[in-house]
Amino acid sequence: MTSKVFVLGGAQTDFARNFAREGGDLFAMFKEVLDAGFAATGIEPEQVEAAHVGNFTAEIFCHQGHLGGFFAAAEPRLDGIPTQRHEAACASGSMALLSAAAEIEAGRYDLIAVLGIEMMRNVPGDQAALNIGGPAMWSGRERQGVKYPWPAVFSDLGDEYDRRYGLKHEHLAEIARINFANARRNPYAQTRKWAFTNASFTEDDEANPVVHGRIRRQDCGQVTDGAAVVFLASERAARAYADRHGRSLESVGRIEGWGHRSSHISYEPKLEKSRGQPYVFPHVRRAITDAYARAGIAGPEALDGVEVHDCFTTTEYMAIDHLGLTAPGESWKAIETGIIAPGGATPINPSGGLIGLGHPVGATGVRMMLDCARQVTDQAEDCQVGGARRFAMLNIGGSTTTTACFVVGAGV
Repeated sequence: MTSKVFVLGGAQTDFARNFAREGGDLFAMFKEVLDAGFAATGIEPEQVEAAHVGNFTAEIFCHQGHLGGFFAAAEPRLDGIPTQRHEAACASGSMALLSAAAEIEAGRYDLIAVLGIEMMRNVPGDQAALNIGGPAMWSGRERQGVKYPWPAVFSDLGDEYDRRYGLKHEHLAEIARINFANARRNPYAQTRKWAFTNASFTEDDEANPVVHGRIRRQDCGQVTDGAAVVFLASERAARAYADRHGRSLESVGRIEGWGHRSSHISYEPKLEKSRGQPYVFPHVRRAITDAYARAGIAGPEALDGVEVHDCFTTTEYMAIDHLGLTAPGESWKAIETGIIAPGGATPINPSGGLIGLGHPVGATGVRMMLDCARQVTDQAEDCQVGGARRFAMLNIGGSTTTTACFVVGAGV
């Protein structure tokens, strides 16, 4: 990176909450997390020079657009600062992060608030599935007449792995089991109090019913209300922040590298492009290796853990080999040997991920950044990976149409 971008901390809402059921709305969630971010970091609103918000479908779920105006509505001292909203399906939060980081690198601003938000539980589950189905794929051209479009897409991804390399249900089931177990330690996780039996992770149609194809209930990320906010800063602002709080700059998180790639909006053309290649999604692999290169690391052996986009277990299965934790098609080896489990060489989703923690679409990228920053500054509490000093995050939108990867470290 051309200049250093630091992560001063932030906050997230409890992903188990249903804001509509509480009588709240999108703005209530927005204000709550913003206020919590200021309280958690000790940053004063007057210090924030710009703000970005990531959101996917507020117009569809809440009949609300123009979310940049919520900053001044939530905190009058932010009135007059420049704000922007970003949309890239499930990678919306990462697009907000990338844009804010670029402004800091360009020297425009020294301290920027980045907030991701989605309200999705104010409609029935079937309607929520339709609301996030067509808009994130090529609407009217893909998965027509399919009740659950995204489970169908990522079931097909599992089928593609099966055709190319072979795929066993028990490996996907172990991904789910790990994520749900990790979520039990996370006080913000939607599923932290859920109960399971041994049959919950089997092909038992009663305990773990089919949603679509090879995707079963426990293979799915959760439809979630939620918001997260982080504060990005230049080195100058980060030093001043650390000095005010009696900390060293080495105790503050920093974005060490990033990668961002996009591909065709539809799923099938991506597969056609990768025929005969080792990776199912070469552009995802390039986003990851771009982030490694910018961070000055050779590969995942330099990481202490990863937050990955497990919208479905098949997505995480893809992420494992694309991150380089195994050779292409051999993600099962990292699962069987415990590499991705707590205490493993490269734990995945100590937060619980989208499957265990929850997936408020526009907030997920920002939440991942917050969790990575907490990990590398020893603030992840019961989710902490011991001695973690470098984490990565992989956030995707749609059928990997938009892919963002960040490497987050501690210190200068």
